[in-house]
Amino acid sequence: MRLLYTSRMSRIVVLGAGVIGLSTAIMLAQRGHDVSVLERDSEPVPASPDESWSAWARRGVVQFRQPHFLHAAGRHILDDRLPEVKEALLDSGCVSFAYMQTMPPSITDRSAREGDERFLTVTGRRTTIEYAIARMAKNLVDVQRGVTIANLMVSPRSAGVPHVTGVRMTDDREVTADLIIDATGRASKLPSWLEAIGARRPIEEVEESGFIYYTRFFHSPTGEVPRCRAALLTHFHTFSLLTLPGDSKTWSATVFIYSGDPALKEVRHLKHWTRLFTACPMHAHWLDGDPISDVLSMGGVTDRYRRFVLDGAPVATGIIAVGDAWACTNPVNGRGITMGLMHAAGTVDLVDQHLKDPLALALAHDAMTEARVTPWYRHTVEFDRKRTSQIKANIEGQPLPRPSEAGDALPMASVHDPDLFRAFIEINSMLALPSEVLARPGLVERIMHVASTHDAIVPPSPSRNELLRMLAS
Repeated sequence: MRLLYTSRMSRIVVLGAGVIGLSTAIMLAQRGHDVSVLERDSEPVPASPDESWSAWARRGVVQFRQPHFLHAAGRHILDDRLPEVKEALLDSGCVSFAYMQTMPPSITDRSAREGDERFLTVTGRRTTIEYAIARMAKNLVDVQRGVTIANLMVSPRSAGVPHVTGVRMTDDREVTADLIIDATGRASKLPSWLEAIGARRPIEEVEESGFIYYTRFFHSPTGEVPRCRAALLTHFHTFSLLTLPGDSKTWSATVFIYSGDPALKEVRHLKHWTRLFTACPMHAHWLDGDPISDVLSMGGVTDRYRRFVLDGAPVATGIIAVGDAWACTNPVNGRGITMGLMHAAGTVDLVDQHLKDPLALALAHDAMTEARVTPWYRHTVEFDRKRTSQIKANIEGQPLPRPSEAGDALPMASVHDPDLFRAFIEINSMLALPSEVLARPGLVERIMHVASTHDAIVPPSPSRNELLRMLAS
């Protein structure tokens, strides 16, 4: 049995070299910790962003070539914690995007306001984002690829629960550390690893998001990228369209449908996918580019949440989960990377405070997670449920009632009022939770007044019956 590392003070091992794993590792290394990253996928980081798109096989990341977006809240974390990463993104072709450019034409007061700069972000394709971070991380942390974890190593119980001291690989090599951070993403096996060492399984909530995504990527032959004529995410009767800017003059266009609507699954075929986009006048111009992918589908997406403290006690110490290894969500709102960065930043702060006290670290990490990130998870799940209910009602031809609560009325009211528009995109940009925004004096009353005196504005599209005839031909 070979020993890969000898445990030293502040030795931290991060499992997973995705965006959140590498970002966590970089922040920890910048704080003076000795950090190593173990990644299951064996392929090396490509030599360029173009090669990352065309040839990088990230088999452990099922959404690697699906739409991605970094919200403004994530950009703020880059500015505060990872400015070098932000520069690496820009150097790799990622673009600045101002959410204010999605202001609908129905708002007449289009003057800039103090604070509008907070809505600016930097974004790109997932392949380029991960490439840029990986190229930077190699200068700060030891990243080992092609490493498969077999199980956890433990010492005698501490505070009545197993204490993790390292990981054992499938080739019997061992890595010991003061702390293990699981950032292995949606496919994390942490509950099974914990159960194998005699720990209780964490609380786990899982539900199908109920959506299927059909995406195509494009590149501009002229250098001009499509302008936003509608919101990035636009909901129609029984489908939604998502259009996102990418890096290096690229963008993505996505149709997402309810998985319980078999008729609309025909959009998996290129001719029907193209017909649907073309039939939506405010979105058809997003097809004016050179395709750089086929129609890429992804389904079976789950919303999954885990909690590692039960009855006031952690299931184990010496190991914590960040990002999708803790909770993963329906990606249509593009919150995964930003939620992960929020979680990672909070984790790094707590490691600095509590690394020498594993029990205190586990409990503090749970409290931070529940306060800082869980509300965003809950809000995303709530969106999935409401959107599914809307689609089902539209399929059945049932009328949708006017929103009776401010949170539901805000999207409708936001297309008529410049201040409500900013409140709405503050939530969409993950800069403030809905509860924080709605608690502002007078805002609920303003939302309900605007919503009650205006009609909803939805960009033109084929009706449900027209769409079904289109897909049947």
